[in-house]
Amino acid sequence: MYMEIIAYTASALIGISLGLIGGGGSIMTVPVLVYLFGTNPILATSYSLFIVGSTSMVGAFHNYRKGLVSIKTALLFGLTSISTVFLTRRIIIPLIPKHIAQIGAFELTSGILTMVLFAVLMVAAASAMISSGRKQDEHGQNHETKVNIPKLLVYGVAIGLATGILGAGGGFLLTPTLVLLVGLPMKEAVGTSLLIIALNSLIGFTGDLGHFRIDWAFLFKITAIAIAGIFMGGAISKKIDGSKLKKGFGWFVLMMGIYIITKELFMNK
Repeated sequence: MYMEIIAYTASALIGISLGLIGGGGSIMTVPVLVYLFGTNPILATSYSLFIVGSTSMVGAFHNYRKGLVSIKTALLFGLTSISTVFLTRRIIIPLIPKHIAQIGAFELTSGILTMVLFAVLMVAAASAMISSGRKQDEHGQNHETKVNIPKLLVYGVAIGLATGILGAGGGFLLTPTLVLLVGLPMKEAVGTSLLIIALNSLIGFTGDLGHFRIDWAFLFKITAIAIAGIFMGGAISKKIDGSKLKKGFGWFVLMMGIYIITKELFMNK
């Protein structure tokens, strides 16, 4: 009973962090599904795509109404990232064997590999969140820069692979990419990244249909809780310093990433 309460509270925190700091919450979706709900890691990446995509779409719509979403940039980036996510989920994921390697007494399975790679992504995301406060302009403005389309397309493939394999939104990668390569102001970069994440995740999820047995009732329930969390986070953000909160959340994600690596590599028997 208590574990169930903790699991549903954690589901709300996914959305709350999106509402508070514009990202970061999606990085917790897979660990919540795996460790609190007992979902298989590979299936959890699929569920994560739907949950992250739906919550991000709500956030993107909210930002669009404020004029903080560049549709043109989202579609340009989507040429590579969305197609990469879909092909990864449709072709690559079904080919990954359950048993990958045997190293002495340690068996490397697809589930363990998925969680370790996800933990590495968490550590990278945490580092970005912890240091972002020192790098962002206070007013969220960015100097004009020439759009580097080849680099943008390459980044689209890289983020598409990360999203497709691990089920993470990749907002911590997308936002600085849109600021540095496209020249978007910080607030518009956040809104645009949410739209890209939503498109990547939801279209990527369609690539899983037919490969997994989806528990739709469970999926809709967790998604609804996460979406409710977005509105809660938006209300709380008006009373809390977002930069300090982002750093604090970053340290939490860092500790979680280190814990997952330790658990999967040294505590699994």
